[in-house]
Amino acid sequence: MRYFIKFSYKGTNYHGWQEQPNDVSVQSELTRTMSVVLRCPIELVGAGRTDAGVHAMCMFAHFDVEEKIDDANLIVSKLNNMLPKDIAVDSIYEVAPDCHARFSAKSRTYKYYITTKKSAFLSDYSAKYTFALDMKAMNEAASKLMNYTDFTSFSKVHTDVKTNNCTIYHAQWEPTEYGMVFTIKANRFLRNMVRAIVGTLIEVGKGKLTVDQFCDIIEKKDRCAAGMSVPAQGLFLVDVEY
Repeated sequence: MRYFIKFSYKGTNYHGWQEQPNDVSVQSELTRTMSVVLRCPIELVGAGRTDAGVHAMCMFAHFDVEEKIDDANLIVSKLNNMLPKDIAVDSIYEVAPDCHARFSAKSRTYKYYITTKKSAFLSDYSAKYTFALDMKAMNEAASKLMNYTDFTSFSKVHTDVKTNNCTIYHAQWEPTEYGMVFTIKANRFLRNMVRAIVGTLIEVGKGKLTVDQFCDIIEKKDRCAAGMSVPAQGLFLVDVEY
C-alpha cells in the first residue's frame, strides 16, 4: 500500500532534502525515524529536492508498506515526538498505488524573502539587502519568464536531468513589512533555479541589468551569463499541487 506524508522543515541544519553519504539530510532523519515508528524499513520518495539551507513550509513524500496503517494520527504523533524540532509532520494518508510524490505533482511554488532593514527574528529566514531595489523593474523582468521554457541559464551545471525545460505559471515580487518577497510557481524547477533567477532579478533591481538584458541572459542558455545565486536561507518551498 502507498501512503503520502505531508511535512515541513527548517533547512538550516540540513544538507538539503536528499540523503547524502556524509551529511545530515531531511530525508535521512525522516526515513530513520519512520522506520523505527513503523517497525519496518521505509524508503521515502520526495516531491523534489531542496538545497542545503532551504526551508519547506509544505513538502510531500510517498512510501510503501505491506500492512495498512490503522491509526495515521497516532503515527503522526509518534513521529513528531521523536523527530528533531526543525522537522514537523502534518499528516499521513493512503493514496493510489500509482500516485508518485514527484512525478504526479502538477506544480511547485517557492517564495524568496528579502529584508531591507534589520530584524531580530528573520536572519535565518531571509537575505538582507540594504541597497535600494526597483521592484517595478524586477516585476517587469519577472513577467518575461513566462515567455520561455528553457532555463539552462539558471540551472546548476552538470546535473542529471534530461531536460532544462520548465513551464512557469507565475512570478511576482510583492512588498512586505521588512522588505519584499518573490513568489514563483512552475511545473518543475531545476537545481538552484530559483536562487539564480532571484540573484539575476536583483541585478535588474539595482539598475545593473535592463529587462532586455535579462531576456538575453535567458536566451544565451549559459549559467555564466546569469547573476549570482542568492543565499539559501531566504528560500521556502510553500506548496506542491497534485
